[in-house]
Amino acid sequence: MRNVSLNKTELIAAIATDVDLNKAEAGRVLESVLENLTKALARGETVQLIGFGNFTVASRPERTGRNPSTGAQMTIKASNSPKFTAGKALKDAVNVSA
Repeated sequence: MRNVSLNKTELIAAIATDVDLNKAEAGRVLESVLENLTKALARGETVQLIGFGNFTVASRPERTGRNPSTGAQMTIKASNSPKFTAGKALKDAVNVSA
């Protein structure tokens, strides 16, 4: 498997080509999608894209850890973290050659 990544600029160019938009319009579309996804997760909502996957918020409780530099015990505060679970169609697409 090749270790190649698709950056934001390349994704915008691909969107522009696929839906016959210019790059500026495609960039605004992508920014809107990302902004609305972020706002929904910030409100604690689940974003479900059938076939692609689900974006949710996972709560992580306060816990005790160790400072890697000193080894001293420290408290790691509670936090929320975004979580993505791939849908069946995405899993199948990724595992075509496996």
